[in-house]
Amino acid sequence: MDPRLRRKRRRRAGAISAFMVFALGLAFFFESQATTTVIFVRHADAPLVVDADTALSASGALRAEELARVLGDVDVVQGVDAIFSSALRVDQETVAPLARRLNLPVQDFDPLDNRSLRKRILRKYKGKVVLVVADPLFIPKVVARLQGSKKVPLMADGDYDNLYIVSVPWYGKVKTLRLHYGARSEVLNGLAPSSPSAVSGG
Repeated sequence: MDPRLRRKRRRRAGAISAFMVFALGLAFFFESQATTTVIFVRHADAPLVVDADTALSASGALRAEELARVLGDVDVVQGVDAIFSSALRVDQETVAPLARRLNLPVQDFDPLDNRSLRKRILRKYKGKVVLVVADPLFIPKVVARLQGSKKVPLMADGDYDNLYIVSVPWYGKVKTLRLHYGARSEVLNGLAPSSPSAVSGG
């Protein structure tokens, strides 16, 4: 073979290889820098006074199944990638149907340490979809930690149908979206439930 032709083919092969390496590197960069989505709910319907061994009510069990149906159908690349719950029985029972459906482990976290949870999510699940079930007093704090809305209201007693979605992009403004799932809650403090699909800015 003509040496010049051989050199030309080698240069072409080198250029193709370099392009492939660049393309793969670019794809990896954007994958690693993708938006992280964190979904927050409180435990489903339960007695007003909750301790470590309190179980969900019958309506709470139905709401937990509805959560599994709603989030089991989510498909952001691969759907929900991780589930976090406190050790309370009501929280564990709220996520159990979804965990079974997706065959995911339920990871514990300390509800008094929102900073640690934020770090775990953004380091280990960057670009993924994460569900967190937590005490209603905890949710506004960790949403704020993620640079989401600082106007997330405290949930009233009996208010179980709120679902907050916090989108944390690799660049740009964090967005906070409030939705509702399952049957409408009976709020026990005399306030009407908040309107569905309300959006609060990040």
